[in-house]
Amino acid sequence: MPKIKVNGVNLHYLEKGSGNEIIVFSHGLLWSHHMFVAQIEELSKSYRVIAYDHRGQGESEAIPPFDMETLTEDAAELIGELCDEPVHFAGLSMGGFIGMRLASRHPKLIKSLILMETSANAEPVENLPKYKTLNGIVKWMGVISPVARKVMKIMFAESWLEDKANKKKAAYWQKQMMKNKRSISGPVEGVIYRKGVESELAQIHCPTLVIVGDEDVATKPEKAKFIQMGIADAKLHRIAGAGHSSCIEKPEEVNHLILDWLEKQT
Repeated sequence: MPKIKVNGVNLHYLEKGSGNEIIVFSHGLLWSHHMFVAQIEELSKSYRVIAYDHRGQGESEAIPPFDMETLTEDAAELIGELCDEPVHFAGLSMGGFIGMRLASRHPKLIKSLILMETSANAEPVENLPKYKTLNGIVKWMGVISPVARKVMKIMFAESWLEDKANKKKAAYWQKQMMKNKRSISGPVEGVIYRKGVESELAQIHCPTLVIVGDEDVATKPEKAKFIQMGIADAKLHRIAGAGHSSCIEKPEEVNHLILDWLEKQT
């Protein structure tokens, strides 16, 4: 798959499908564009789909800084280089942090916004000790099994993890998480020390869909409601039985929501 140099870093991306409408997928922390495999497969039947890896994650270069402002400029330049028209931007968690900044600061690039399991706020202070401890271990030892098991409970709904039908899927995604190198600690710091963008929500004027799993413990449903209330005419959908990774946990429902959304915007 190709790479593109933007903002001083080589970003790895996938492009599939064709059409006048473009949707760009931006993944969550500790993953890569691969977390959207089900969405890429389905949406590329009707749309041009681009999914990329953030700097320091997946197959992209790990060149600091990793703060959300830098990653937003990465995304803006990537869209500007690859796309001649405004795009539909779908960001999950970390990708959503970027999506809100893009829609506020680079409105000409964004036709519509899909925000999944994300927050406009800084990381809650009560979460920092736990995340700093886990990241400290990662910095020295990598994403070892005990860390991965703890993080899986943050990334996925309790009901989804406990469902025996998902055992193989859960093992697969835990293995994917453990592939991260120790350098992933840099992007983790970029996320946990991010600034809030509450004041920028009113500057987002593109059509916006907010999606959240009703069992999300990382960015709880009230965070999604806050975003919906802050962006004019934003729509909110809660997915039952999903946690912080609804695109993996409930792929068919997410595909349906996005396809229905795109049809209304075109």
